[in-house]
Amino acid sequence: MEKYVLHMADTRGKADYGWLQSRHTFSFANYYNPQRMNFGALRVLNDDIVQGGMGFGEHPHQNMEIVSIPLEGDLKHTDSTGRSEIIKKGDVQVMSAGTGLTHSEMNAHKDNMVKFLQIWIVPNKINVAPRYDQITLRTADRKNRLQQIVSPSAEDQGVWIHQDAWFHLGRLDKGLELTYTLKKANNGVYSFLISGDMTINGQSLNTRDGFGIWGIDSLEIKANDDTELLLMEVPMEHQSGLD
Repeated sequence: MEKYVLHMADTRGKADYGWLQSRHTFSFANYYNPQRMNFGALRVLNDDIVQGGMGFGEHPHQNMEIVSIPLEGDLKHTDSTGRSEIIKKGDVQVMSAGTGLTHSEMNAHKDNMVKFLQIWIVPNKINVAPRYDQITLRTADRKNRLQQIVSPSAEDQGVWIHQDAWFHLGRLDKGLELTYTLKKANNGVYSFLISGDMTINGQSLNTRDGFGIWGIDSLEIKANDDTELLLMEVPMEHQSGLD
């Protein structure tokens, strides 16, 4: 049976620390909503704006798959695996925290803000060796199609994580219609509209709205305006992990 959950943009949790403005789709930090703990294995979807020269100092994670997607500006990453990288728009970064690591995320510039999505996925395997990866994507490959950016396999397109999850980004022109077929039975799909106006399986969505749906085999997507969309297919049942 088809089931769904709708999270309108203005109903998300909000944090404003001056140097950081963040919107939380699911419970995180000081935002707690027992009705919004997760969508299957999708545990965190944070929509962050970091002011110039500021950022998140060194802090720990454990047993979580963490995906970062820059939307504007450059993010400087350092971690206890020895990596130090600049993540730019068009890049996708992943960390498998596993047995534990520390990292920091800073705006790489003093004069410009950086905007990025940070997503936490509960893994299907815990206490793995910590791992970092980053790729640069051809953004042209998401023009009027869905570009895969995350998968469970290192042999597949995008970065890989320890979970039967697939992420896709699309930049769709007004009027375009397409179908997304789920990769695995009993998974669900959480759609996050980065910008624009679209309809998914009859549900209208606007900028920064989120729509989770499960009990289905495919999604029917129509762009009602020029849109940018993130689709996250995840298991609806999962092993528990730690953050």
